[in-house]
Amino acid sequence: MKDTVDARGLSCPQPVLLTISRLKKTDSNQIEVLVDNDVSKENVCRAATSQGWIVDNVVEETDQYRISVKRT
Repeated sequence: MKDTVDARGLSCPQPVLLTISRLKKTDSNQIEVLVDNDVSKENVCRAATSQGWIVDNVVEETDQYRISVKRT
């Protein structure tokens, strides 16, 4: 089961804080994070890695990034 964090429209550090909170609380092995700017994309990827998760895929779409992270 995949969990989703929608952080579009938010500026850092909010996307990072939402992502870390979800990573700590979820029972899911995969989380998808939606952000809409490069800074948030980079910071969310770095934060997920620092929490022991693996950035599985980053897809750039028209107006957003779809970041998939998996539990190690």
